[in-house]
Amino acid sequence: MSDWMKRFALDGKTALVTGATKGIGLETCKVLADAGADIAAVGRDRDGLAEVKAAVEGKGRRCAAISADMATNDGPGHAAKDALAAFGTIDILVNNAGIALIDRLLDATIADWDQTMAVNLRAPWLLAKALVPAMIKKGSGKIINISSQAGVVGLEGHGAYAASKGGLNMLTTVMCVEWAKHNIQINSICPTVILTPMGEQVWGKPEKGDPMKAKIPAARFGKPIEVADMILYLASSASGLVNGQSILIDGGYTAA
Repeated sequence: MSDWMKRFALDGKTALVTGATKGIGLETCKVLADAGADIAAVGRDRDGLAEVKAAVEGKGRRCAAISADMATNDGPGHAAKDALAAFGTIDILVNNAGIALIDRLLDATIADWDQTMAVNLRAPWLLAKALVPAMIKKGSGKIINISSQAGVVGLEGHGAYAASKGGLNMLTTVMCVEWAKHNIQINSICPTVILTPMGEQVWGKPEKGDPMKAKIPAARFGKPIEVADMILYLASSASGLVNGQSILIDGGYTAA
């Protein structure tokens, strides 16, 4: 194996991926398994979990399919416990599960606000809280939080979503400040619209999507594989000095 391939290889590593049954999560499980990692795939869709398990095992890697709801108080802890029971250790945590309940601030409900914060912001903290002690003991670890371009710039109708993702970016920086000394790298990825099922639901109609594309210099939305490849980089030893960053994958949206 060439030296550059070794730097990106994940042989002997285990990764927990939330929101693993579709979109960015499913693609991430496949990419990390391709690189050599065993996968703890977390989601609510049992059929989707069976699909990702088959995909990972088809690449010769182990996969623990874990059913858990990130919106609940106990779901993240149960997911972490089941993953540790399956593999003994988790080297890479990918906090990918997220929801977007789109509404203007004056029309948004308390229930939607609370659910958004629970899934997008509280669950990543609870999962890290459950898994980081073992990373500290081992002296290494990787946490990749999937945030959003909306956590960096304002977007009409995305008040709760943007607040949750902006909070996730700040949580990422504090995680870095507290845990970098233990050789744990924590970064967030902030994509523009990615053509996942959720992205299609919000932006799929031309009357909604076309004006957004017009603001992106690359003139297109992203693909799940483009985010998964960045996750692979951040999960690998190649990114050892990258820490506490919110990395935009936005086709130039924030540069325009």
